[in-house]
Amino acid sequence: MKERIEHGDISAVYKNALKKNIINPDDTSLIFYDLTYLKERIEEAERAFPAGALNTSAIKANPLIEVLKLIKNWGIGLEAASLPEMYMAIKAGYDKKKIVFDSPAKTREEIKYAVSAGVLINADSLDELKTIDEAIQAYGVHAPVGLRVNPQSGLGKISITSVAGEYSKFGVPVKEFRSEIIEAYLKYNWLTGIHLHSGSQGCPQELMLKGIETVYNLAIEINETLKSKSKNRKIEIFDIGGGFPVSYRKEEKPLSISDYAGAIKEKFPLLFSDHFKLVTEFGRYYYANAAFAISRVDNIKKQKGVTTVISHLGADFLLRRAFNPEVWHHDISVMDNKGEFKYAAAQNKYVIGGPLCFAGDMIAKDIELPEIETGDYLIIHDVGAYTLSMWSRYNSRQIPKVIGYCNNWNDFFVLRDRETLEDILEFWS
Repeated sequence: MKERIEHGDISAVYKNALKKNIINPDDTSLIFYDLTYLKERIEEAERAFPAGALNTSAIKANPLIEVLKLIKNWGIGLEAASLPEMYMAIKAGYDKKKIVFDSPAKTREEIKYAVSAGVLINADSLDELKTIDEAIQAYGVHAPVGLRVNPQSGLGKISITSVAGEYSKFGVPVKEFRSEIIEAYLKYNWLTGIHLHSGSQGCPQELMLKGIETVYNLAIEINETLKSKSKNRKIEIFDIGGGFPVSYRKEEKPLSISDYAGAIKEKFPLLFSDHFKLVTEFGRYYYANAAFAISRVDNIKKQKGVTTVISHLGADFLLRRAFNPEVWHHDISVMDNKGEFKYAAAQNKYVIGGPLCFAGDMIAKDIELPEIETGDYLIIHDVGAYTLSMWSRYNSRQIPKVIGYCNNWNDFFVLRDRETLEDILEFWS
């Protein structure tokens, strides 16, 4: 399958959307999702992992309800990191057995809700196990429960998204609490899962495999201990989390999810057998390269030595890009209002500023692009994950229209309408 959405596709999408009157005059910015590409990504993961695995999509990567309803038809489950995300998954019609609840800040009420719903709960601490036990006893329901373990396998290239260092706010550190972890599995007969997550973006495959290895060996040790104590149970669910990295630069070759799954199968064969039910929680991998955004150019400012182009999408949409540009990249291209991409041997240098009222709202500095004119569009590539889901309400900017397309750019679906002024008023009321 293709690695990202090409210029020719984007041009065709824009032209066809114009013909079908999908784009309105007030649509200063738009987000487009290639639904065929998204389906291919999900199917690729389904093929890579064993048939009995539960592959879930992290809601936090892309919480659009219409998208969640759509991908349900492709057999995937959902991973929820909060009570509202779990509620969204249930309301989107997902089988409770295909929902994973991973919040690190669960309240007693949320745990009771999750237990009664019967979703897979991953506890984030040893103390949380006590609360879950109280809920299970109160409801008389044995919901599947796992414990998140910090494998302490090291940090990736991006520290703020690496969660398997010697210290992490997530999970139970295995080096310090190995015996306590084992004791928990001996104590709670409903504790039948184990969970880990190394990080999101910036974690090389070797680091993710190292984390899996640590928890895999721990799970085998726990099962052997349970057997030696004549306990008629074992760890049945092994959740490897998500975090598989994608490429945000056209010159970078992305990693292969099939190669990653193959390495897991080779190194940890029990995860591809009936011994464990494997769970995955990818999000960025499915969505990131499946979408692009366009922003109309309405304001160009020229002064000595610098030309500033104001974008209608800035830190409100590309939060990580604006605040940590050294590690969060998005390719940017230029397209005219007829849908033709601009190419030029001689490039001009620009600053691309966002629409928000603070000086740090920049999405590119000293970027070289063909000449930009008023009425052109900036194309921001690979924006399908951790962009709209991290939308900032600063300056009360309207969330743009989100459009899905398929069938060779001929069929369009409004996944979310552009917010109205009344919507903003209601939000703040």
